[in-house]
Formats: sequence, structure tokens, C-alpha cells
Amino acid sequence: MKTNFRLLAWCMVAALVAAREGDSPVFADTKTGTVPAEPSAPKASAWQAPRPDAVKTQALAWLEQTKADVDARAKAAALWNDLGEKPAELEVLARLAGTFAAGDENAAALLRLCAKPKDQFVLPPQAWLTDSKTPPLMANNLRLLYGRWLVHAELYDEALEQLSGLNAGDVVAPATLLFYQGVAYHTLLDKTAGLKAIAKLLEGADDSPRRYVAVARLMQEDLKALKDDSLDHVARRMNDVRRRLDLGRGGKKVRGVEDGIIESLDKIIKKLEDQQAAAAAAAGMQDTIRSSKPAPDSVPMGGKGPGEITKKNFGKEFDWGHLPPKEREEALQRISREFPPHYRELIEQYYREMAREGSEEPDK
Repeated sequence: MKTNFRLLAWCMVAALVAAREGDSPVFADTKTGTVPAEPSAPKASAWQAPRPDAVKTQALAWLEQTKADVDARAKAAALWNDLGEKPAELEVLARLAGTFAAGDENAAALLRLCAKPKDQFVLPPQAWLTDSKTPPLMANNLRLLYGRWLVHAELYDEALEQLSGLNAGDVVAPATLLFYQGVAYHTLLDKTAGLKAIAKLLEGADDSPRRYVAVARLMQEDLKALKDDSLDHVARRMNDVRRRLDLGRGGKKVRGVEDGIIESLDKIIKKLEDQQAAAAAAAGMQDTIRSSKPAPDSVPMGGKGPGEITKKNFGKEFDWGHLPPKEREEALQRISREFPPHYRELIEQYYREMAREGSEEPDK
């Protein structure tokens, strides 16, 4: 199974936060696979996990109704030994799932699946989890157990199929449910649903594992700052496409995500082009304003040149002194109409001088 490095990094940060607050990070026991109990909470939360002894009573009563054999009932009863006064909710969930597995083959197969890394792209269907014939106590809590495993396997869409629709009061591990809902929604960039799940978790922060709370707050700030169609948003969606393709998902949903990425990139490019055009227009307007305003009289402009200009050679194609007589007369007539009379004499003199200069032999 591929490592979820983003989730792992957040958990490491959460462990440091918890250690700084005087709460050591919680890890499963390597021998029993259970999680140590959380310290007691000083205040009541907006939601609360059911009492472990009440869960035990319900679980064993369900097993009796299934008419399980003596060995199965003895095995299930042993799961609830040494429960302690305040066990972690994940431990209660694990013992409840073990009880279901003792009396139901579907539950046993699901636990075997969740006990090993994902080794196949196509998972066996679990339609019985949403079957109305499955008792809610079993269905809801095994959906949570399965959804949690799917999140760790980076199968977030499949995880939400199991976790969506479940509420804190439906399961024996409400903080776990809300946390993994938040992780899945956050990874899939469902901002609204993610913030809702995280806010619900933080309402019961006093009764939640501190590592959940620390990571949830990081996700909350991250989602709040995330802007649609930003480069960060596009990069995350690209990473999601990569994840889906690595999992062998290349269907309509992935193509839809890819089309959305292209559309967002087009928006970003268009925005940058508009900004550049606006900046160029503003710069051009400033240049126009500066060039249209004449320099004040008798004010040195600070130039360092000698004050000389280079005479331009326009060649023979502008041979003003050799205009044909008809064209010259037409030009003079137009000048006479549009300008005062004395301009005609000056222009005629100009033409004569230009003609004379053009006929002279240049110095050798």
C-alpha cells in the first residue's frame, strides 16, 4: 500500500503538538493491535461516544440473537476483558468489530480485508453493509471501520461511499468518523463538506484524541485559505488525477477532473494576459501624458550631448526639386488656396533652390 505522505506529515505535526501539550502521541500496541485509552476529558462535548460497557452489552446481546455456537460466544466475550474505565474509541470499535466477526461471515471477511494492505485495484463489493436487513449497529460501525481503511489506502471516493451519511451518534467512535470524513473531503477538495465535518469534530475537541484535533485544525486552515482556480488548487487536482491513474482509474470521472483542470488553467492564463494588457495600457497612457506635455521654457533638460543633430539622407526618391511641372503647379494651387499668398512665393523659391542644388556636381 502506498504511503499517504500528506496525512503522515500531519500526524507527525500532531504528535509534536500533543507532546508539547503534555499528551504523548498514541500508537497501536504492536502485540495486541489496540490503541491505549485517551485521558479523561474535563468537559462535555457537543457529541459524546457511548459508554463502553453499554456497547459491550449491545454487542453480546446481538451475538446471542444470532444463535452463535459456544466457541464463538466465548471468543467474543474474551474480546471485552480488561476493557478499562476509559478505553480509546478506536479500541471499542475494534472489539465491537471482532464481536461481529465471531457471529457473521461477512463481517469476518471484511475484518480480514482491513487487516492487510490493499493489494488489488478492484475491491470486493460490500453491498450487505447498506442492506436494510443488516442491523444498524453492525452496518454503521463496520462502514466506519472499512472507510477508515480505505482512507489509508488512498481510496477516498470509495471511503466516502462508506462514510457519507453517517453521523456522530450512529457509531461508537464519533471522533474517528468525523476525522476521516474530514480527511477524505479535504483530499478531494470538497471545501464545504470538509469544513462542516471538521467543525463538527472540533465541537467535541475536549472528548477527541488530541492528534485528531491538531490535524483537523491544520486541515481547517488549509481549506479556508484554498481558492478555487488558483495554482495551488490546480496543482492539487493534478495530483489527484495522478493518484487515480496510479490506482487504475481512467474513466469518465478522471476525464472530468482533467477537463476542469484545463478550464482552470485557461482562466489563469486569461487573467494574466488581461493584467499584462492593463499594465501595458497604463504604461502607454503615462508615456502619452509625458510626451504631450511640452518642456517649460528656459529650463535645462539635463542632456549631456553636444547639441548637434545628424542630417538625414532621404535619397532620390524624395526629389522635391524635380517635380513634374503639372504636379508642381497643382501643389502650388493647393497651397495658394489653403495658406496666405506670400507662402506661395516662399515655396517657389524653395523649389528653385532644391532644383539648383540637385543639379550641381558633388565635390570629389
